Amino acid sequence: MNHLFSLKNKNVLVTGASRGLGQAMAVALAEAGAFVVCCSSSPGGTDETIRQIAANGGQAYGLSADLSDRAAILKMYRAAVEKCGQIHVLVNNGGTIARYPAKDFPLDEWDRVLEVNLTSAFYLSQLAGKDMIENGGGKIINTASMLSYSGGITVPAYTASKHGIAGITKALANEWAQYNIQVNAIAPGYFRTDNTQRLQDDPERNAAITSRIPAGRWGNPEDLGGTAIFLASAASDYVNGTVINVDGGWMAR
Repeated sequence: MNHLFSLKNKNVLVTGASRGLGQAMAVALAEAGAFVVCCSSSPGGTDETIRQIAANGGQAYGLSADLSDRAAILKMYRAAVEKCGQIHVLVNNGGTIARYPAKDFPLDEWDRVLEVNLTSAFYLSQLAGKDMIENGGGKIINTASMLSYSGGITVPAYTASKHGIAGITKALANEWAQYNIQVNAIAPGYFRTDNTQRLQDDPERNAAITSRIPAGRWGNPEDLGGTAIFLASAASDYVNGTVINVDGGWMAR
């Protein structure tokens, strides 16, 4: 592999790595040479991800943390550092969603979604960022969304959290670029994952979405791998504070 895209001798922490987009990114980063600490919300949740990485000749380690629990986040981060010695790349991918009409949206669900999707990403970035500053640099990759740009329907908390992810990506990049820390985000389009299963199963919505995607298909989780490797590697050393759409052309339509 071209050295610009090599992650050999790099340690990466990926949240939400049990399935879907997080699993695909973890596997791709390991294939590029990284040692990947895979985190999920439940113990053993990343066993399948670790199995896939090992089957490809890579190395990985599993941890768990409830991303709505700040003490659990701190414990998980410290365990990752203890295992690796240093986190070179942080991938904030863990997230959740709740669907209710805005007039009926429960405030406890609002708090939960914002805590998991946005506050945990900021807190982990803060923890990792302090270490990266001391260690001479690093990479932070946040998972944004098409709903970082638009409003959606019946998902106001998720939309707010993903607008917030785009915002803190830029804010942290502004402060930390001087320390050789690149902070960027990936905004996936419509991907075939558990989160979008309801849309996939709705014939009308599925057809309407597919017809707008210039590529003519929904994304597969593996389609994120190359972008994740780019943002985690030296190839992106002068890329900072940007949100990269991986959407088959959806936003250009």
